[in-house]
Amino acid sequence: MNQNKRQAYWRANIALIRNLLIVWAFVSVLCSILLVTLLNNVSVGNIPLGFWMAQQGSIFTFVVLIFIYAIQMDKIDRKYKK
Repeated sequence: MNQNKRQAYWRANIALIRNLLIVWAFVSVLCSILLVTLLNNVSVGNIPLGFWMAQQGSIFTFVVLIFIYAIQMDKIDRKYKK
């Protein structure tokens, strides 16, 4: 892999990580801590949404982020492998 391709690979890698960390921060900090009072006005079943996001929703989101990272990195690896 030449230097330009290597730099493009790492730019794509860092961009993916940055975007996933933004989603992670939004869910973990905003939805589970800062916006919990606002989200508690909405219910999922009989459970306030803020509580649900802090307990279950964030875990589901983090697992989905792991799968997205794996799939996207596989695509990036294939793209820059040649």
